[in-house]
Amino acid sequence: MFAPAPASTGTWQLVRFNLRKDRIKIPAWTLGISVFMLYYATALPEVFPDQASLQSMAQFMTGPIGAVMGGPGYGADSLTLERLIVGVYGLYFLLAVALMNILLISRHTRADEEAGRTELIRANVVGRHATLNAALLTAVIANVLLTVLFTAAMLSADYPAGDSLLFAAGLGALGLAFAGLSALTAQISEYSRAGSGMAGAALGVAYVVRAIGDMLEPQGSLLSWLSPIAWSQQTRAFVDGRWWPLALSVSFAAVTAVVAYRLSARRDVGHGLVAARPGPAEAAPRLRSPLALSLRLQRANILGWGIAVTLGGLSFGGTVDAMDSSFAGVSEELLAIMGGADQITDGYLGLMGFVMALVVSIYGILSVHRLWSEEVGGRLEPVLATATSRWAVMGSHLVVTAGSAVGLLVLAGFGTGLGAAAVTGEGAHVWELTVAHVAHAPGVLVVIGAATLLFGVLPRAVNIVWIVPIYAMLVGFFGPMLDLPEWMPNLSPLNHIAQLPLEDFTLAPVLILMGIAAATVVVGLPAFRRRDLATN
Repeated sequence: MFAPAPASTGTWQLVRFNLRKDRIKIPAWTLGISVFMLYYATALPEVFPDQASLQSMAQFMTGPIGAVMGGPGYGADSLTLERLIVGVYGLYFLLAVALMNILLISRHTRADEEAGRTELIRANVVGRHATLNAALLTAVIANVLLTVLFTAAMLSADYPAGDSLLFAAGLGALGLAFAGLSALTAQISEYSRAGSGMAGAALGVAYVVRAIGDMLEPQGSLLSWLSPIAWSQQTRAFVDGRWWPLALSVSFAAVTAVVAYRLSARRDVGHGLVAARPGPAEAAPRLRSPLALSLRLQRANILGWGIAVTLGGLSFGGTVDAMDSSFAGVSEELLAIMGGADQITDGYLGLMGFVMALVVSIYGILSVHRLWSEEVGGRLEPVLATATSRWAVMGSHLVVTAGSAVGLLVLAGFGTGLGAAAVTGEGAHVWELTVAHVAHAPGVLVVIGAATLLFGVLPRAVNIVWIVPIYAMLVGFFGPMLDLPEWMPNLSPLNHIAQLPLEDFTLAPVLILMGIAAATVVVGLPAFRRRDLATN
């Protein structure tokens, strides 16, 4: 999996360097994912206090919605808390681990090359493949650490040791698979966002393939096995655990890593296998403005996210007809998320609007973070050296970000409405659900504004804003089940908007949230204008 000497000279020094750079990020990811395990182990016994209430989830797990949102539904015939966690919530742990590895490999390979750090390192006595070796070894260390911490979290809940280790190892194995894949995609383009974007797209495809495969047949079909996500789920932890599917993940990691080394040997440092196309000597008049520059920089992301949310909306809307059967017989606590047994369809559609608001808020955070990447990468300074002001650069970027966020909500709502109309025959769903999704725009804009405020005042702390969508997801999904006090959901800007069509629209939260979003921008813009570039 790793290149031999002398191409590996300096590998271990770079591993130590990477671990020092990630002394906060790796513990934050691994501890954060493990803490979520502790949260579920603590909260779910309160939600399902006896076997009867727990078994009420079996119908959901074996239905089409359970297949999409959870997995193949192993152990549904005799549920335990650990089987419920693995079968319903395990998928989200897997997605988080895959994302952790995509970002880790991108950070230590293509991002370093793009910033010029790799060239400086290679000027020393360092082998050609040392940087890739170090990135992959750092990923191995991170995934082993995650496996240990996650196993400890499950053992603290008195779950069986062997199956706890098996499930945690499945997380680590998937992480290695996407580390290898990310190492491969990092060789293709000379830009880190393109490399990580391709790996992220592969993760999305893996999710869709697994979801369709699990819907086709109970406990998964042959199609499911084409997805790396399914390999970890097919270990059947806490049912009849088996280790051999993890060999597929490890083999996939090894093969993609070997291909990454071969591709790395065929390109120059700082360049990708796909050469960047030279542009014209002079830009067209329509491109000679900060707004046009911001739109051009973000157009690929906007297109990719637009396709993703539209397809996601179509799949959400297309399953609305199966809601009544999927939630038949489940506990009242779970039905509370959907607004009760009498309003399952409207509750489901309203919840999907909230889910899409979470997704679009992630896009908003990444978009603001892109401006910080432009600054750190030294590409913002030449722009500001012209007659372009900081107000124009940051303002244009925010206009494009906010406008595209609203546009993504429109596409998500339209896709959901179209899917719902196709299966129910009610064309009014298209308009109603488009409006319902756009209604979440003020909450999303507050998240973007919070990221803007941090970027202007303390840019290195901009990642703190990730707490907002994570917290919103927790209180949005589990608040009704856990009967949380009212003030806890109120802390999240994404939880103030009515979930149409289940709830009635109210104007007051919209106006308040728009005011908060405007205030964050009013503070963030002048702060960016006053501070030094890439120093705070």
